[in-house]
Amino acid sequence: MTKTISKLTPSDLAALMCARICHDLVSPIGALGAALEVLGDESNEDMHEDAMDLVKTSAAQATNKLKFLRLAFGAGTSAPGLIGMDQVKALVHDMYGEGKADLVWKTSLEGLEKNHARLLLNLVMISLQSIPRGGTLSIQIDEGPSAQIMSFVATGPKARIYEEFSRALSGKAPEDGFDGRTIQPFYAGLMVREMQGRIDSSIDGETVTITAFLPAEKAQNAA
Repeated sequence: MTKTISKLTPSDLAALMCARICHDLVSPIGALGAALEVLGDESNEDMHEDAMDLVKTSAAQATNKLKFLRLAFGAGTSAPGLIGMDQVKALVHDMYGEGKADLVWKTSLEGLEKNHARLLLNLVMISLQSIPRGGTLSIQIDEGPSAQIMSFVATGPKARIYEEFSRALSGKAPEDGFDGRTIQPFYAGLMVREMQGRIDSSIDGETVTITAFLPAEKAQNAA
């Protein structure tokens, strides 16, 4: 039976988050290493042009992922502040803009408080994983009198809410324990709980909706 997590130590959380970062970076860095091996082989000069293209592509992918994950998991500094929406959108576009899903933004905000920006990036990651075959992800942010509401509506064929992700979001462990994949939704849920907010998820046909409610007293008006 799944129980609410109460014994996940800071060191365990840090180790699992590092595992997640390594998981995201291993593909472009591995491709970069393979391309460099080809470039270093004088007997494969006919493949050098393709290898150089792979170097450029892999280096760009690794850079984009590092920039995205730096804010999603680290924020660079603990000092409070606002992150411009243009920067947030650019991070998401560079990370996922060439993927299978179209991204639609519905917000007039010029910026987000840093913790809210981190949460947004994490919920984008989760939402896109719910439509593995692609589709459309609509990202809406509204400021109300009592709460800031972030809504992520992902629509696509074979849309799904992974049970282990749903459990992790609510602070519960998957049946087989956490790994580098499921620790990320747990981290997102942890951020929401620390803001004294609430997060809901649901599925209707081929549409998955994830909504975070963040109390106004815990959020700065970035409009």
